[in-house]
Amino acid sequence: MARELKTIRNIGIIAHIDAGKTTVTEQMLYMSGAKHRAGAVDSGTTETDDDPEEQQRGITIFAACVTFRWKDCSVNLLDTPGHVDFTAEVERCLRVLDGAVVVFSAREGVEAQSETVWRQANKYGVPRIVFINKLDREGADFYRVLEEIGPRLGAEPLAIQIPVGQGPAHTDDPFRAIIDLIDMKLLSFSAEDAGRTVTVQDIPEELLADARDWRNVMLEKLYSLNEELMQLGMDEKPIPPELIRKALREACVTQAIQPVLCGSALHGVGVQPLLDGVAAYLPCPLDRPAVEGYDPKKADKKLLRKPDPNDPFCALVFKILPAKTGDMFWIRVYSGKLESNSRVYNPNRDKKENVAQLWQIHASKRDRQGQIDTLECGDIACAIGPRDSITGDTLCDTRDMVQLPSIQFAQSVISMAIEPENTTERKKLAEVLDMLKRQDPTFHAIESPESGQTIISGMGELHLEVIKNRLVRDYHLNVKFYKPRVSYRETIHGQAEVTGQCNRQVGSQNLFARLKVRFEPLEELAAKVIVLDRTPPEKMLPENLRQVALEELKNRAEGGGLVGSFPLAGMRISILGAEIAEIGSDEVAFRIAANDAFDEGLRAGGPALLEPMMRMEITTPADYLGEIVGDLQQRRGLIEKTEARGAITQVNALAPLKELFGYSSAIRSLSQGRAGCSMEPQGYQIAPKQDMESFAM
Repeated sequence: MARELKTIRNIGIIAHIDAGKTTVTEQMLYMSGAKHRAGAVDSGTTETDDDPEEQQRGITIFAACVTFRWKDCSVNLLDTPGHVDFTAEVERCLRVLDGAVVVFSAREGVEAQSETVWRQANKYGVPRIVFINKLDREGADFYRVLEEIGPRLGAEPLAIQIPVGQGPAHTDDPFRAIIDLIDMKLLSFSAEDAGRTVTVQDIPEELLADARDWRNVMLEKLYSLNEELMQLGMDEKPIPPELIRKALREACVTQAIQPVLCGSALHGVGVQPLLDGVAAYLPCPLDRPAVEGYDPKKADKKLLRKPDPNDPFCALVFKILPAKTGDMFWIRVYSGKLESNSRVYNPNRDKKENVAQLWQIHASKRDRQGQIDTLECGDIACAIGPRDSITGDTLCDTRDMVQLPSIQFAQSVISMAIEPENTTERKKLAEVLDMLKRQDPTFHAIESPESGQTIISGMGELHLEVIKNRLVRDYHLNVKFYKPRVSYRETIHGQAEVTGQCNRQVGSQNLFARLKVRFEPLEELAAKVIVLDRTPPEKMLPENLRQVALEELKNRAEGGGLVGSFPLAGMRISILGAEIAEIGSDEVAFRIAANDAFDEGLRAGGPALLEPMMRMEITTPADYLGEIVGDLQQRRGLIEKTEARGAITQVNALAPLKELFGYSSAIRSLSQGRAGCSMEPQGYQIAPKQDMESFAM
């Protein structure tokens, strides 16, 4: 599978839901010759949305990978979800990608999830190009969206194309062609073969002045980034298109700019120039910095792995697809090479793993055509054989070990109780839930010891609904489902210093221990509980007793609080001092004292319930604004701002998740189906007193 590194493009398609990501992917496959006809999202015939749930809903739920060639480049493309409930799929894909295409709808512009995926790309330093899609739709406005990208995303968009006309065919000035500002040519696309035939013409006289103005804007930006271009501009000499492309590539790879292209993916308009942009401006593995890890036996020793097939092997597991014939581990290889029937080391689990087979990935399918013998650095493929690895784990050479940073996922915010009908179903349910947890790091399932029910948790209503449907449809389980509930957290209102005690007779021995502990809230409410030892050096406990006390406090901190047994968050617990006796102050005594201090500290600090908050972005015709705002206020929503965008008004708000169950149906009812809403988790806030009282025993 050896390929020249400079010809490889590992890219993702990322965007808000319904911006057209999957359609862009389909058209890329069609234009490259990987498919003889582009599939349609509405009819469920797309290559990457091959799950029944995706086909039924018409949205992407699971990230899918396809490989194809475009001219001299080999492209590994990951099509990602746009719905916030499945943002973990975007997170893990961006962790391993070299570049991304960010798709915006020319009508809706920059939306809530657009901001989320842009921030995720910033987090991993992923260079981007922008594609403004759906220019043939009613209300499309390329220039408005271009203006929004900079201030809303903190980006540096640079138009290298502009549209000729905007809107559907029945309007006065419909979208019909694209002007290439680099070559200064007019590109038109044949409707007869869905945009595959591109006609290149001179720009008509009536469009030339506007095109020159936009070309000057492009060049002015590039002058500040490339001295050779600047010198030619100062000398008023002709600027070769290839020099412009070179400057654009350098600036894009360093994330100084994001080249902006445009079109209508549904009709194949602009997709071929977009593919040219992927090849020309997005980085190959050689353009990216060496990946940084550390020695698993010496955490302070940093190690680098370069994209070199002669370096020791190093890869990251970023997705797992469970299968009866063997789980499929999607890996990105950063250095070295991997052969089938070989052995690798997983430093995260401290285990050696067998790699029996290697496959090229095509959506979630595999066939004999895709099996390969060797995988080299810079590529993305599937390994079959590992047993203990999970998402985010490193696989490396057994003799030259390195551990890469793992992937961090957001915490789940919503739960649902499920219960099998009988003992046989219980065992099957446990196996299926274990499989789903391997596949989805944001899905959690635990069995409640009190009720015997299994509590499943996820990122939102849609996430749990998809899990529920899979349990019934795909795995044929006979289980009861209960109403979803909010995943609350618990903290304390104020600081408290308490003394936990153990002074009791156990058999013939008198156990004694006293532990002084301080409990204090943190500013970040959702932060994990921190447990520290702040005992003065002269009063330090013997090491075995100190470790026992810290361990017991940490164990209790990882469990539930006093209100409804919800996980604890947002506080610091510090040991300040202790008292011991000559006889009877053993490890058991200090465990009891630590437990006593913990319970007393929570009571003294004043338990507080934390509820998850959601950031909402609502788009609605102005006629329904009053009803929607009124409904939000009844749901304890806080309106941050409203903004008119032509005939549409955008509302930004914060509201508690508890009040938003069924909101998508409610907003459709309020607006006769014309308003839409997207939301994403936005931390926690103190819940109302009556909510806390409802959980108090």
